[in-house]
Amino acid sequence: MSQAEANTNIIAAHEQILHFPKGGKPTLASNEWQIWNGSQDEGGLPDLEHGPHNVLVPFAWWIQHHKEIDIQSKAKAGQIGVWFAADDDILKHADLIEQGKAVWPLVAAHFPIFRDGRSFSTAALLRDRFQWTGEIRAIGDVLIDQLLQGARVGFDSFALRPDQNLDIALKQFDLFSVTTQNSWRNKRSLLATN
Repeated sequence: MSQAEANTNIIAAHEQILHFPKGGKPTLASNEWQIWNGSQDEGGLPDLEHGPHNVLVPFAWWIQHHKEIDIQSKAKAGQIGVWFAADDDILKHADLIEQGKAVWPLVAAHFPIFRDGRSFSTAALLRDRFQWTGEIRAIGDVLIDQLLQGARVGFDSFALRPDQNLDIALKQFDLFSVTTQNSWRNKRSLLATN
């Protein structure tokens, strides 16, 4: 398979991610994960020996292949995480997600287009119902405009669309000093009354 063909199987993202851990400050970090769309002709994983050594696989693909010994060993070695499509019914697969919590170093929720907000709900469900404490990354058509809402519902890293300005993205978290609603990160600000 040529490099051009391989690149059509990878969902585009910035070379850096915006990482914003709960209780921490937003920073930029190297994006060490390729986001595989699951459509490789051979049906197998992308080459993890050359190039990026970690891959996010579609949850639908994980459902079909998670029992394979090679897949389990790579997941336990921290090389495989999963991403959820906007229309994945994660509540239907609660048992599999509970098992995945023991092996997935990273999960992601995919935004197929920026105006499709279903992946915000996925992040909130993972944090609230599944008590996911690991990293949840926003991937796909992720724009600067989505960062504040994403951080509120449970995302702690963002693989922005390649055309987004990372310097401007970092400044989004300094726009507001008061929050009026509770979120995954913190309680709302108490306003002084006279």
